[in-house]
Amino acid sequence: MTESMTLAVAKRYLRLPVKNDAPMRRVHVWLGGDEVRAFDIELAEGDADFWVSCDLGPWLGEEVTVTIDGVEDPHALLAQATLSDAPVDVEGLYREPLRPQFHFSSQRGWINDPNGLVYYRRTYHLYYQHNPYGWKWGNMHWGHAVSRDLVHWEELGDALYPDALGTMFSGSAVVDWSNTAGFQTGDHPPIVAMYTAAGEPFTQCLAYSNDEGRTLEKVAGNPVLGHIVGGNRDPKVIWHVQSQQWVMALFLDGHEYALFASPDLKSWRELQRLTRGEDWECPDFFPLAVDGDPGNVRWLFWGAEGYYQLGEFDGETYTPGDELLRYAWGGNAYAAQTYSDMCATDGRRVQIAWMRTTMPGMPFNGCMAFPCELSLRTTPEGIRLYSLPVREIETLHRRGHHWEDLALPTGGVTLEGVEGELFDIRATIALGAASQVGLTILGVPVTYDVASATLTCEGRSAPLPLANGAIKLQILVDRTSVEIFGNDGAIALPLGVVPPGADVPLRLSAEGEGAVVKALDVFELASIWE
Repeated sequence: MTESMTLAVAKRYLRLPVKNDAPMRRVHVWLGGDEVRAFDIELAEGDADFWVSCDLGPWLGEEVTVTIDGVEDPHALLAQATLSDAPVDVEGLYREPLRPQFHFSSQRGWINDPNGLVYYRRTYHLYYQHNPYGWKWGNMHWGHAVSRDLVHWEELGDALYPDALGTMFSGSAVVDWSNTAGFQTGDHPPIVAMYTAAGEPFTQCLAYSNDEGRTLEKVAGNPVLGHIVGGNRDPKVIWHVQSQQWVMALFLDGHEYALFASPDLKSWRELQRLTRGEDWECPDFFPLAVDGDPGNVRWLFWGAEGYYQLGEFDGETYTPGDELLRYAWGGNAYAAQTYSDMCATDGRRVQIAWMRTTMPGMPFNGCMAFPCELSLRTTPEGIRLYSLPVREIETLHRRGHHWEDLALPTGGVTLEGVEGELFDIRATIALGAASQVGLTILGVPVTYDVASATLTCEGRSAPLPLANGAIKLQILVDRTSVEIFGNDGAIALPLGVVPPGADVPLRLSAEGEGAVVKALDVFELASIWE
């Protein structure tokens, strides 16, 4: 018989020790006969690799009981657990060796897909897939952070917890300006989130906020869309102005997606299904003006792997073009989502992706790619998607270095005076008769090969044709990532990589004659955690 441990909740957080690769334990927290928390955790019985927190704030001043599956006496395994007013120790926070310094990462635990990106009252909300109890994937919650500038983030804690319908998989959020769902109780329109409950089976559910997105309350009538097929998941909801209805893109199974429509976010009818051969899960669906012309708009259907289609949408039918195009290369930036309710006030379509990388030995794992602004441009090959880091990166610029008309001899040149480990690098390089040019940044080589018109870094490549005999690069360098944007954003090669560092932060090289750096700006960056 499993025994319980009684705990008087005198402080908000139950701090728990984690040892990676220790036996996985299933912990339950009960209030009376109701299960209020349940999670898997690799509990440390001796020295801990790091500490995590279970938020018991809703039950301050009450008594809860704790049980652990398969453990007769939980007291021994929880002997090191403590109650605390703070979720983590402040000492050393955001200064850990592999902590990204201008990409968002959670204080503790695993993170993956960005969820519920919504802009309201000058605040950018970033919800995200989060395992607050471990370094590995699992226990999917929605974490939550907010920003005023898309650069500096404040982590608020988890917003959605697993329940009887399942763990909290990916989804999206919108401002329900006209209160179509009827959730509004105050002066402000509600923020409504639609998410996948990953139970048996997967279903689509709603939660809403009447406090400007700070807390989310699940709808009592969940799910609002039942199981359709397979692992159907990742609802992305938008408001379609012309037809005055909500439209949802949903991943079904394999390479199949579907579009749905609703007048109120609660009742949904299927519009159509689409098959996308190279892509799967985490759709995004949105309009974007071509060359900035609001009278010339295309609808983009985007998938998790970085492929997109351009098409027309009339509120009932999406007619995509024949081409499945690729923008993001390298496989590290995944499950990208764009902000809802931002274009009307800000004028930009901004996207954030999950940066698939690992931080060994850290109490956290994973980060977000840097936010990027999307645009459609007319090119000789047709209309194509472009993307560049949002202009707010410039708020982190500190000391700058500038060179122009710098010849690149065979064997290369070292740039003197550059210091640090965080950079925004912008270069225009004319190739001349050179067959190859390269930049080595903190020991990470970035190489461009003329014959194949290919940009390569860390064994991963992206096509980049010469433009008037030259290439243009913007490269963001952080402790665990190198994000490369080519030819004003025609391609992106975002990579999760830990630069090994070097005595020389930046070196340029060439094979063959005539390569010239027409312009080079290197900005040393500040940390967002300073």
